[in-house]
Amino acid sequence: MISFTELITADFFLFAVIAGLSLSIVTGPLGSFIVWRRMSYFGDTLAHSALLGIAIGLVTDGNPQLSIIIGCLLVGALLVYLDKNPNVSTDALLGILAHSTLAIGIVLLALTDSVRVNLEAYLFGALLTISSMDLAWVIVIVSLVAAILSRFWNDLLSGTVHAELAEIEGVNVTRNNLVLVLLIALTIAVSMKIVGVLLITSLLIIPPATARKFAESPEKMAFLASLIGASSILFGLFTAFYLDTPAGPTIVVIATLFFLLANFLPSNQES
Repeated sequence: MISFTELITADFFLFAVIAGLSLSIVTGPLGSFIVWRRMSYFGDTLAHSALLGIAIGLVTDGNPQLSIIIGCLLVGALLVYLDKNPNVSTDALLGILAHSTLAIGIVLLALTDSVRVNLEAYLFGALLTISSMDLAWVIVIVSLVAAILSRFWNDLLSGTVHAELAEIEGVNVTRNNLVLVLLIALTIAVSMKIVGVLLITSLLIIPPATARKFAESPEKMAFLASLIGASSILFGLFTAFYLDTPAGPTIVVIATLFFLLANFLPSNQES
């Protein structure tokens, strides 16, 4: 086993750390909106749809990362559009899209004999195999999401607290809802190498749920969620390497431990 100094100076580990910490910058605020709006199933649906993007990219011999991003954005937009239909409940719609897009992706891969892909890496993440190109995608998408989120933060917050009042005040709630879903879709698309399709929603939900107990304001909750997410990634990477466990699931386990520990500590309101 390599030493600690060799580990922290290795390219594969540095790429993993930079990608994970970059991602935590936006998963904190976005995850906070998911917790506030109780949108966890939206995240699951978008995560499942990412596999369809993978399949299309591989079948068409295109760029897999670009295909994942386009697929997630299209499903996100479709989700917002179909959610306006009063005849279909949101829960039913999310279940239909989540399982159908996942199934279509698997069928496409199965029908293409010439394509061989390690689905485990996409399902559970492969952070320690991230390349310089993967890292570039993460940095570009995170920068874009952070810029847009900063621009729409107050409007998104107003729509979250009281949508009807926000509309009266001139906030375009429908547009902002679409923006939020698309930002979540972008983040999920670029996060697959880090924790995988089946675990990305956990990274979006667990840190904000942990931070919520100690935050007196939305901004503080978003900041604490990012900090907890970054800590989960760092501790998870070191733990995964030394225990020889998958990085993605290990990161989620560490985040869960932080959540459980937080529930044994007094909150700011109780102190």
